[in-house]
Amino acid sequence: ARIQSLRAEGTLQAAGGQYREWKDFCVLYRANHMAKPFEKAFRKANIPYKVSGGQSFFDRAEIKDLCCWLRLLANNDDDPAFMRAVTTPKRGIGHTTLGALGTFASQYKLSLFEALFSNSLGSILPAKAVASLHEFGRYLNDLEYRAKRTVGAEDALVFLKDWLKEIDYEKNLYDGEDSEKIAAAKWTNVMDFCEWMAQRCGGQDDDEAVGAVIAKPTKTMLEVVQSIALLSTLSEREGDQNVVTLSTLHAAKGLEWPHVVLAGVNEGLLPFKMEDDNGNNTEDIALRLQEERRLMYVGITRAQRTLAVNWLRRPKKGRDTIAGLPSRFIAEMALSKETVKEDPREKIKALRAEFAQRALDAAAAQTPA
Repeated sequence: ARIQSLRAEGTLQAAGGQYREWKDFCVLYRANHMAKPFEKAFRKANIPYKVSGGQSFFDRAEIKDLCCWLRLLANNDDDPAFMRAVTTPKRGIGHTTLGALGTFASQYKLSLFEALFSNSLGSILPAKAVASLHEFGRYLNDLEYRAKRTVGAEDALVFLKDWLKEIDYEKNLYDGEDSEKIAAAKWTNVMDFCEWMAQRCGGQDDDEAVGAVIAKPTKTMLEVVQSIALLSTLSEREGDQNVVTLSTLHAAKGLEWPHVVLAGVNEGLLPFKMEDDNGNNTEDIALRLQEERRLMYVGITRAQRTLAVNWLRRPKKGRDTIAGLPSRFIAEMALSKETVKEDPREKIKALRAEFAQRALDAAAAQTPA
């Protein structure tokens, strides 16, 4: 909301449109794991971004696996998605079969999905290989049929969990890892992704920005899946430099942006826990505190024109939500009483009203006089 509002503000418009590109914005945070909620929010709002100083949640292999399956439901002719889905998990369709299918598809100018149902495919592949391809194609058609009839977050989560069970994806993860701990972490990412996808289908939702449970319009699973084709390309547009930067503070050293959001400035995050196991402050901890203070200074000085500093009222610790405290560094900034403090709820209301007005203006412009 902060980035969208700054892009729309008249003060920036008065500057001739300067400093309003996506590349002019950066979100900074203390630790890599803090990028995930921003990634989800940006993808929901179709805001292009890149992650610096860590791996994007959506670039993880297990998330890419699921996105390719979903992209294929939205567009059967997505050949790269087809190749990943048909081989993950493995289902007895090998490289020789897929190579022959690819050659056949190119010869007749078909997508891989179209080619697998061709009556002529049996002339180049053994009956067993054709049967395996047909089974995969029929399963995709059935999955798409069910996705069209799945509405709302609750049913969507059931749909996604059933799908993962049907393709035996959890077993695939554990079989592919020597470390059970790593496999468990990947499965946690998968469940997190499914919950995020399900929430996009609407219904009752706990909106943390507003601080209440609100009713959202419902969508079918397929409608949400169709957005994945667009969303998944955001992380693949390596040539596009006009993107918002998500970065750790350490990775941002030496760089500057016109507009910076310094996020999660809480005690326990920035600075990290400053007591030893016995609750005592030591000389070593005092030195660490100085180092953390310098890191905060790095974040502040990355901003050329505007800086937003926020802290979490209800941060998560594991699966639990705890009471958050603003960092001591915020008080040390000694902000004047004239400094504007934004209420996120009011900002969201204002943005919704603004976007609604834009929609009305656009509709009016298209109406014949």
